[in-house]
Amino acid sequence: MAILAILLVAGLLVLPGVDGAAHRPSGVPATATVASTSPAPAAPVAAAAPDPGGPASTTPPPLAAHPVGGVARAQHVGHAYKNVDPAYRRASYWARLHSLVIGGTWLFTEHRVAALPLAKPDLAALRANTRPTVTWIGHSTVLVQLDHVTLLTDPTWAQRSGPFSGRIGVRRYTPPGIPFERLPKIDFVLISHDHYDHLDEDTVRRLARTFDPVFIVPLGIKSWLADRGIRNAIELDWGESVTLRGLTIVCLPAQHGGGRTAIDQGRRLWSAWAVLGSKRFYFAGDTGYYRHFKEAGDTFGPFDLAALPIGSYTPRDIAKPVHISPEEAVQAAMDLHATHFLGVHWGTFALAREPYDEPPKRLAAELERRHVDPGLAWILEPGETKIW
Repeated sequence: MAILAILLVAGLLVLPGVDGAAHRPSGVPATATVASTSPAPAAPVAAAAPDPGGPASTTPPPLAAHPVGGVARAQHVGHAYKNVDPAYRRASYWARLHSLVIGGTWLFTEHRVAALPLAKPDLAALRANTRPTVTWIGHSTVLVQLDHVTLLTDPTWAQRSGPFSGRIGVRRYTPPGIPFERLPKIDFVLISHDHYDHLDEDTVRRLARTFDPVFIVPLGIKSWLADRGIRNAIELDWGESVTLRGLTIVCLPAQHGGGRTAIDQGRRLWSAWAVLGSKRFYFAGDTGYYRHFKEAGDTFGPFDLAALPIGSYTPRDIAKPVHISPEEAVQAAMDLHATHFLGVHWGTFALAREPYDEPPKRLAAELERRHVDPGLAWILEPGETKIW
């Protein structure tokens, strides 16, 4: 079973019944059917009761993607998307597999991790949704409230991240900061890419049943959702935007990759996201360091808040192309002209070779080395909320 888990998580074993990735040619508008595009009311909204049936049906009008200036569209090499850095090179599958076998923290019974302390969330304030807030749920799952709209990034409430609904794969050692059943109403969901720790099938199905949010996703993931009965979705290319409930959401480049098995590597696009309203929020997804941070900051910044990954950066020779280090996260925040950044993608799943509690320590050391105000970076407990 352990070997099977290695192969699946590393993308080296083909899973049965995997759909091919859809590609929308540039210039063809994306559409999604949504229940409403009018601004959300400021009055408190209670969390919806779970619907035991399938995802709620929706009605027109369609939600359309629009091009934005200053961002190049994603390009292909064969059937796979490619990163914007022409020098980008990823370690081979076999090198990554070897690293997982030799030192992966998730393979055997793990004694090097411990659950992070949880904060007690102010659920009444989150349901009232009267101020811009950010709450770290765990890993890359962030609950953001802006202009009376509530969104989630890369949601996962899974106890194990991997195929077959998490029956095998990477275990979670810190529980979600807010239990799913205590969530406020979710208006839309941002997905950065299709890796298991960022796109959890059971979680998105449950979100669709409970809240019927709009899923805003990179190219190719809309068809993946549709195959699972989730049709309230719109997919965007890099350099496209959509306006929803008074907020403009822009799809931006990230340096990473996509794929859930050996046969769909690179078939679905990966992205970062900018959410623009009375304040500006940037979500990096998973990414290596490149000039895309500066380009986003110069074009769409300054950002009031950025959510940047700070974990899973070791072994460095393998992780560097696709995962920034805490030191690079500080530089990325500066490139984005961010007032604050929230460190995510750490302390949740047993994914990486570095000690589970190392990322915040290295982050603090880098801020001190650069003589940067330590208030630039926010390290939250799961469930903790900050006003931004």
